[in-house]
Amino acid sequence: MAKYQFFCLPHSNREKFTYLDMADKQFITQKEQLLAAGFEVEDDVILADTNAEAVAHYKSNFIYVMEEYNNSNFITAMINLLINGYKTITNKK
Repeated sequence: MAKYQFFCLPHSNREKFTYLDMADKQFITQKEQLLAAGFEVEDDVILADTNAEAVAHYKSNFIYVMEEYNNSNFITAMINLLINGYKTITNKK
């Protein structure tokens, strides 16, 4: 299975995105170029057999659904609250 990292333009509602195969020898260079162009890393790495399958997973917004599921548990919700609160206070992404 290949690992894909997705990049999205801010405020595009996940519509303007691209992705990179992390096994590509030029991955780091391409990632730096995308970040310099204003793209942001979106979600976590997606494991898929093909790039079409990875895009389908990305478009399904499965990671968001999993985050919401995890937040339904009191303990993980509190941990996420602390982490996101810290990031907000220190202006970190």
